[in-house]
Amino acid sequence: MNKMGTIISFTFKNKVRTKSFLITTLILILLISIGMNIPYFIKVFQGDDGAKDTQIGVVAEQGNRAAELLLAYAPPAAADADEDTDTVAFTAFASADDAALKQGLDDDKIEGYLTFDAKGSEGVPPVTYHSKDGELDKDLKTYLQGALQQINTQLIAGDKLTQEQVAAMFAPVSIGTQQLSTDGKDGAATDESKPAINYVIVYVLLILFFMSITMTGNMISAEVTSEKSSRIMEILITSASPLTQMFGKVIGIFLVGLMQIAIISASIAVNLMLPHNASILTDFDLDLGQLNYGILVYGFILYVLGYFLYALMYAAVGSIVSRTEDLGQALMPVMMCTFVAFYIPLFSISAPDTMLIKVASFVPITSPLSMVLRIGVGEVAFWEIAVSLVILLATTFGLGWLAAKIYRTGVLMYGKRPSIKEIRKAMKAYKI
Repeated sequence: MNKMGTIISFTFKNKVRTKSFLITTLILILLISIGMNIPYFIKVFQGDDGAKDTQIGVVAEQGNRAAELLLAYAPPAAADADEDTDTVAFTAFASADDAALKQGLDDDKIEGYLTFDAKGSEGVPPVTYHSKDGELDKDLKTYLQGALQQINTQLIAGDKLTQEQVAAMFAPVSIGTQQLSTDGKDGAATDESKPAINYVIVYVLLILFFMSITMTGNMISAEVTSEKSSRIMEILITSASPLTQMFGKVIGIFLVGLMQIAIISASIAVNLMLPHNASILTDFDLDLGQLNYGILVYGFILYVLGYFLYALMYAAVGSIVSRTEDLGQALMPVMMCTFVAFYIPLFSISAPDTMLIKVASFVPITSPLSMVLRIGVGEVAFWEIAVSLVILLATTFGLGWLAAKIYRTGVLMYGKRPSIKEIRKAMKAYKI
């Protein structure tokens, strides 16, 4: 047991000090930080920090009804009262030669001004926007078109409609969704849409688990093969049994993976706590109070079992390869399994209750990630989770027993990569 602890400690310290681990972790933190702060960087480079107040002049003769309605125009209230939104204010001027208007344009306090052509047949006459650069900002154009369209309707309808009724006509119509039950009836009673925060957490967990299992698995196999090709393995097995070495490396690198996940999670939390990112959850309609914490608990259990399942496969494959050049080809079947386990739930995140996901959540090589998806955003009974965990646990123990036999045989075999038949013969010869 002391030897196992020594190997775990040595493996952990040795791996966290390597340049590859430090650089990879640093790059991941940088990418996450840049990605989460891109909206803020865009605002800074555009000089658009916070809400923008725009002043627009309105030049029209006295008694111009369209101009009067535009000056009194009130936009619909924002959906989020606390959100900083751009505002547009209209100011009346008697003519384009008004000294106050020219002074406001020179001081950039007034963005531009509107003039109305001679009155047409009905509604708002043609409108012209005047500015120093002769251009009209896209957002401002959308705002003016909405305001003038509403005024046009009010002028045509006359006194038949109140201003509130006209505003209601232009209010956006919301469209909800509702899932039908299996018998085709209205699914009002069974409509249990998951909060958006659960989808985000599941998506993050899928990526973290896939990256962690792939990176740490490659670390294990590369280290085993490297020790074997440099003949250091022959010295190591005289001080500790191959079984102790294998499980010591697997557990030591498991701790490395956990530390990397903790660092990445901490960087996400720090970025969310930055002042300019304080509203990022609200902007995306994410409420941490709606988070299903069962995802985190079961996710950790599934990650641990899934890690050992794949780590033992990587260790067994690494032990039968004598040259690091041959490792990539030997690992191909294991890597294909990790890709399948990752892409099935990733492409099913919008349909987590399909038969494919249900079956995958019970197959050991795919169940760690597929069951996370079902727990987070799907419909799954407790007994299904329990059965999946029991199958995964039993498979991990069975694979651990097999991997230990392969490892003890593989580290003593040199030359070309042995076939399964040759490994079985060697096991019998060594009485393993």
